[in-house]
Amino acid sequence: MSPSHDTAVRPVTEDEIPAWLNALNIGFLRAPETLTPQELKDRSFHIDPSRTLAAFDPTAPAGQPVATFRSFPQELTAVGGRAVPADAISNVTVSPTHRRRGLLTRMMAHDLTAAKDRGDVVATLIAAEYPIYGRYGFGPATWTTEWTIDVPRTGLDPRWSGPADGGRVDLVDGATVRALGPALHDRLRAAQPGAVSRDERWWRINTGDLRVHGDWTEPFYAVYRSATGEVEGLVSYEADDTWRMKQPQNTADVNWLIATTPAAERALWHYLCSIDWITKVKCGWRAPDDLLPHFFPDPRAVSVTTHADWLWVRILDVVRALEARTYAGTGTLVLEVVDRDGFAGGRYRLDAGPDGASCVPTSEDGDLVLEAADLATLWLGDESAVRLAALGRVREQRKGAASVADALLRTSRRPWCPDIF
Repeated sequence: MSPSHDTAVRPVTEDEIPAWLNALNIGFLRAPETLTPQELKDRSFHIDPSRTLAAFDPTAPAGQPVATFRSFPQELTAVGGRAVPADAISNVTVSPTHRRRGLLTRMMAHDLTAAKDRGDVVATLIAAEYPIYGRYGFGPATWTTEWTIDVPRTGLDPRWSGPADGGRVDLVDGATVRALGPALHDRLRAAQPGAVSRDERWWRINTGDLRVHGDWTEPFYAVYRSATGEVEGLVSYEADDTWRMKQPQNTADVNWLIATTPAAERALWHYLCSIDWITKVKCGWRAPDDLLPHFFPDPRAVSVTTHADWLWVRILDVVRALEARTYAGTGTLVLEVVDRDGFAGGRYRLDAGPDGASCVPTSEDGDLVLEAADLATLWLGDESAVRLAALGRVREQRKGAASVADALLRTSRRPWCPDIF
């Protein structure tokens, strides 16, 4: 084994992208691939080599990376609807032959330093493993819940034939989704703290117009339009073909469902539960306080199958992060942020109110002392500073400061990120 300092960590060149993709497959325990020139073009056209890192061990097979890391520009919605620039991190792997050599630490430091220099307010990622990213200043900022709907138990009228509010649900094709989806999603994320931007590539991949993951199975798409004709919801779903004793036992799997009104959500969930032969609906990733169970006469028909942390956030610019969001209450709080990597450390005085907030570095004594990862967990309003204090992760320097933090930072609805990246 070569020592880690002999392993170079650097951005890849365009010629190295095929080897980088192969190393990515190794890290994610996927079979190696031989890509055609067109497949390689489709797979890599979104890859910015300057933000695509690899580790190269001089004793490993020539040109084969032993670790991978990629970031790309993203917008993240803060509390109140303002979007902040984010450094979205993905494709992080270390080959099993090169674990515990500090390669991820080196790649992370390279990327976060560049993000800070670019002026990104935060970095984001979806963590495959919980214990890894806290040491780099990331904290879980949103959670996700998956439910399974037992359709016969819902109590819905089996004769249901459409929304009762004058709206309508129609089946559409992928081209229509690409035309309608981006504007709908932009309206959703403007109102949903924790939501992230979707680029054109996302819509192309998720409607089969760009195929980068092998075989493509065309899903079903349905759109909800209000009584005035406004597009307020879209859903993509698939269905299996399961029969037992000549009785249908089919499951509808929701790939994604976005809606800008409760009426649209209700109509689309009721539609899915009205499809002949469907006896179960798997809802996909939803907000942990989603209204879904209560759209049915019997909410117990909707059972939790997964509940877990989802979007992790790393604060890079405390001042801009705290000034970007809104606050329901009025108050002042001095935060002492501990950050071993230096991106967010310091003391900051936050003066917040419904009309806006001011955050400035200060020499005043801190009211709350907390790690950068815990500030990230609090920033979108999902976690309680009082809870973190009880866990020993937040320390009160002024009695009652954690309660003040909760009054300022917490939100009435939980943040949610509908996407994985």
